[in-house]
Amino acid sequence: MAGTDHSLICKVETSMPLPQDERIVALANDLLQQFDQLFGLHSGFRPAHAKGLLLTGTFKPTPAAKALSTAPHFNRTSTPVTVRFSNSTGLPHIPDNSPNANPRGFAVRFNLAEHVHTDIVSHSTDAFPAGDGKEFLEFLKAAVASGPDVPSPKPVETFLASHPAALAFVQAPKPFPSSLARETYYAVTAFAFTNAAGKTTFGRYRLLPESGNDYISAERAAGISDNYHYDELATRIAKDPIRFRLVAQIAAPGDTTDDATAHWPESRELVELGTIELTALAPDNAAEQKQIIFDPIPRVEGIEPSADPLLELRAAIYLLSGRRRRAAKLEEEIAAD
Repeated sequence: MAGTDHSLICKVETSMPLPQDERIVALANDLLQQFDQLFGLHSGFRPAHAKGLLLTGTFKPTPAAKALSTAPHFNRTSTPVTVRFSNSTGLPHIPDNSPNANPRGFAVRFNLAEHVHTDIVSHSTDAFPAGDGKEFLEFLKAAVASGPDVPSPKPVETFLASHPAALAFVQAPKPFPSSLARETYYAVTAFAFTNAAGKTTFGRYRLLPESGNDYISAERAAGISDNYHYDELATRIAKDPIRFRLVAQIAAPGDTTDDATAHWPESRELVELGTIELTALAPDNAAEQKQIIFDPIPRVEGIEPSADPLLELRAAIYLLSGRRRRAAKLEEEIAAD
């Protein structure tokens, strides 16, 4: 690509630094290595949720969002957004009808200014298999060691028998949505929202489809095409906008806010924060997916991370894998010059 400024392509976003704790960075690299062993190394793709599609649109907040937090996107009339739907696993060509494609992912970037943003990272199961990075690493190692030729009890079966949160995640229903636009997504870590009066409230994001949840049977899913969900998204958005309601489940006093495996009762208040309206596929989709690095830590006024140990670790993994994708993209563009 003649005239490409390669220094811009490989520029790391300054708003998302690596943690200063070298132990977190080392653990992040260990986890990336396990993902690579589990799914193989696919240059230019994410180690997890490799298959995906970027869309663009806007977010319009409610008055309740402003009352909850001073965050800029909660206090403006509207904010441009970039979102990415994705399949589970690190396989970039996993068929959409594979049971392993669930849970699906949904990441949202609120574009606040040039090179300034805050993100939400969510998936379609209201659970996570581990409360910290070391436990998650054990889970992945057990999965890697549990090939089809390994006799029972496989290492992953032994792990699940002694780790109830991981077992609950594996056993949680993961139905096939009729459309990725008709699925609910959960950001399983909690955040601290602070408003103009200085009041801080802990909450967890949910993204609810305006058209409602809709699922198909496993038998019907077996007959859909390999790229069914992404073809369907492209067809759907060409006809009408895709809308999601952004809500926050609010913690009550005593609710655990530093453990992604701890559920809050469904009776907890849900605060309507606004509407995400998607209107188009992002241009240069494949290239932009290599470039964009979503950040699970808000890094914005009015929203702070909780003490959940997964947040810094996930941020490190996303940044390290993002650098790897960008390097692959740079190599491709240099080769094309």
